[in-house]
Formats: sequence, structure tokens, C-alpha cells
Amino acid sequence: MTEITLFPQPGQIEVKSGRFTINRHTRIFAADSAIGELLAEYLRPATGFGLPVHPLNDDILADARNAILLAPGADGADEGYRLEVEPGRALLSASGPAGLLHGLQTIRQLLPQQILSSDVVEDLEWTLPAVSISDKPAFGWRGLHLDVGRHMFPLAFIKKFIDMLAFYKFNIFHWHLTEDQGWRIEIKNYPRLTEVGGQRAETALPGNPHQYDGLPHGGFYTQAEAREVVAYAAERGITVVPEIELPGHAVAALAAYPELGCLGEGYQVRRNWGIADDIFCAGKDGVFTFLKAVLSEVLELFPSTYIHIGGDEAPKVRWEACPACQARIQAEGLADEHELQSWFIRHIEAWLNERGRNLLGWDEILEGGLAPKATVMSWRGSEGGIAAANAGHDVVMTPNTYCYLDYYQSEGTDSEPPAISAILPLKQVWQYEVIPKQIAADKRHHILGGQGNIWTEYMPNSDHVEYMTFPRAIAIADVLWHHPDERDYDALVARLERHLPALDIMGVNYRPLSD
Repeated sequence: MTEITLFPQPGQIEVKSGRFTINRHTRIFAADSAIGELLAEYLRPATGFGLPVHPLNDDILADARNAILLAPGADGADEGYRLEVEPGRALLSASGPAGLLHGLQTIRQLLPQQILSSDVVEDLEWTLPAVSISDKPAFGWRGLHLDVGRHMFPLAFIKKFIDMLAFYKFNIFHWHLTEDQGWRIEIKNYPRLTEVGGQRAETALPGNPHQYDGLPHGGFYTQAEAREVVAYAAERGITVVPEIELPGHAVAALAAYPELGCLGEGYQVRRNWGIADDIFCAGKDGVFTFLKAVLSEVLELFPSTYIHIGGDEAPKVRWEACPACQARIQAEGLADEHELQSWFIRHIEAWLNERGRNLLGWDEILEGGLAPKATVMSWRGSEGGIAAANAGHDVVMTPNTYCYLDYYQSEGTDSEPPAISAILPLKQVWQYEVIPKQIAADKRHHILGGQGNIWTEYMPNSDHVEYMTFPRAIAIADVLWHHPDERDYDALVARLERHLPALDIMGVNYRPLSD
């Protein structure tokens, strides 16, 4: 029997006898021509076949041979699909485009791994094993986060990163665009955000926050590039969720527009890491005028329902000493600076809700009282997510104990590239439970799903990002799609050993399997 290795593992798979061979005479029939063309695009580089895409109708669906058929299906499961491969044809069906797009990735993984090459592979038979697959995801939010504030990455890599998300059936790209160390998205009403906030003089060396490399670092994505990323991701079934940090992690913005801070002067784009005391002033009305203008442009670029506002790691020391912030506390009848942050978040949430968007923030937004409709991204372990879900709020579970891919991958840190000092081996990632047992049964529907997070303080280039991401992100993808009750780590490693050569073919710099 043919050995099938798929990531993420499908819900049901039956391996049958026989194979279907794709050749230069194979045709693609698709109800959705764009998805048909994407499949042809996937197959063309390695095969050299320019397979034609034709409209699909009932007669063709019944009788076509030597064909790949992409058809509407009766299965109403969100993002679910069915794949039937038999000698002479392959039929992929789904109730919507997301399911078809996921099914395309299954077809790619069922073909010889050389299909992933960007160059023509000579004298290879492109065969699919005869299978019957019925598949759907366990969770609706399956994300991967990338921080481009600490280090900027080229547009080509952002697209490659999205391609890898699609390959493993993630459906959310969480794009962390602003930080103390760099503002990375063009805002036309505030050009200094990128002219000043997008540049830092130098960067702290790994392991020594008081020594620097002496090299300027900067850059940003234009609005045209952001739209290009959004469209590229959407074509592959992925939603881009932007993150604009507030009220903390805002020093780059304050360097560009110092009047937005409590002190009003003396800011520079940060050269080192950690948490800054300087945050947006909650007492100045002009801060909210600024943030709403920025977010108005962000909403034009990103059609996602969710807008991430950060909300994490915002020290209150400046607010405690700021007359304007203290006046705001008095005027709004707030108890303290924690309630002031909650008021700040609620103010932004109301503005987003009026425009049909939902606010998403790190679990610090729970402090001082959670905004009414806010969704919590639980990162400091699972406790914040447990509390939020049990209180009736939606949650994305992304605990650093399982999902922070900037952590070292083994105890042998001397032989690894620089990373955050915590250790998160693949085996621990594989134990990730998305729905903690402490969440009441009638509240578990509030767990939307989860994601892996990649923070790039110590990742100055894309090769380093890939090394830290893979194969750990593959394990996260498997958990979020399949969420197996039993976790056989040895079986996971055996599957990865068979699968990882595919990453070599795609030019991905993954970490080899080892302790």
C-alpha cells in the first residue's frame, strides 16, 4: 500500500489501488477559473506542462477523463473539502473557495515532492495515488504571526512566507507592522512615521543590549505593496490581520511625532529591545485624532474583520506623572492607570466597531476591564484566554509556552543561532492544547483557534526566520487542523523525516530534526 504523508494530517483518508498520471494532455476543469489557474500555476514550473483551464459543467463532471475537476460540493463545512483520486481523473470538491484552495495543497503534497521545484524536472512521472479524502479543520483561526518592526524583510520574502502558510493550510497571516524599533507601513497623512519612525541608527548586538552593530536599519511597505500582499494572500485563502500597536510599543511613532507622548520631546527610534516607558499619552485628544486617522488608512488597506491593536507591555510610569493623563482619569471617573488603559482600548474599539471591524489585542487588554466586544489573544500562557473565554469573550490561544517560535529550539543553545533565552523544542510544541480543560464546556466555542508567533529581535534575515519557524510551525499547523487527542511524538518525527525534503526543494532553511 502507498505510504501517504500529509501535513496537516487529514481527518479521513482511504488509500485505494491504482494511480492517476498527470501529463501534458491533462486538462483542468474548474467552476472557479481563478482557482483552476492557481492549480495550473502550481503545476507548471516543475512539469513544464501548461495545462489548460476550462469551465466545468455537469456533463464534464460525469464523463471527463485525464482531468482534474474542481467542483462545488454539498459539504457545508467551513473550509472542508473532498478529494477523490482514481485512475484517469481527480475530483476535488468543496462548498466554498477556501476548501478548494486547501484541497489544492493536498494535491501538491500527494504528487512527487519534485512538483515543488521552481525549475523543470525532466523524466519524472507525475502521479497521484488513488485516495479518498474527506477533510476539514478543527479550528477556524489557524494563524502565523511575523514581526517586521524589529527587522524588516523584503516583499518577496513576505510572499514566500504566505506561500508556506497556504501550503500548511494556515488561514491567518498576522502582520506585526509597528514597534518601538520601527514603523513599517506607509501612512500618507503622517509621512514622518516612515521617514523618521521607519529608520533606526543601529541595532543592539545579541546578548549585549549596550553594544551596537553601528549599521542603520530601516524600511517600510508602501500602501501599494500592502495591497499587493493582501491580494496575494487572499488568492491563497489567507486573511491578513494587521497589527498597529497602542498604547505601548510606540516609540518609533513618538520619534516621528513627539507631541503624541506624555513628555512631548526627546524620543528616538529604539536601538535595543525590551519594554519602553514611553507610550502614547492617554490624556491628549490629539493622540486619538492621530490614531483614528492612521487606522482609517489601515482599514482601507486591510479588509480583515479583525484589527489587532497590541495593547501589551504598556508601563504606566509616564501616565502616573502626566497631568493630562491624570486629568483624564478624573474626568472619566476611572480608578487608576489600569482603568485608563481599558478606557483607551474601549475608545478605539467603539470607533472600530462603528466601521464594522472587531478589535483584537494581547491578553493585557484584560487588565482594568475588557472592552465589550474585544477578542483576546492569550500569550502569557493560557490563563488570560481561560479567563476571557469563561467570561464569554472570543479568544485566540497562542501561549508562549507552546507557540513562541523566537525561543531556542534545544538545550544546546551554543550551537544555535541567537534567540530569546527560553527554550521551546519541537516535542513541546507538539503538546499544544488549544482548548484548556479549565474552560467550561458551554464556553469552549469562544476559542476561535490559535497561532504561532515569530518575534524578530534576533532574526536579521529571512534565512534565520525560516530556521526558527520550521519545522515547529508544521507541528502547530497539524494541531490546529487536526487537533489529535493522542500525541505520538515518534510518529510525528517519522512523518517529518519523510516530509522535510519538500522544504529543501522549496528552498526553505529549516532546522534539521535533532534534539
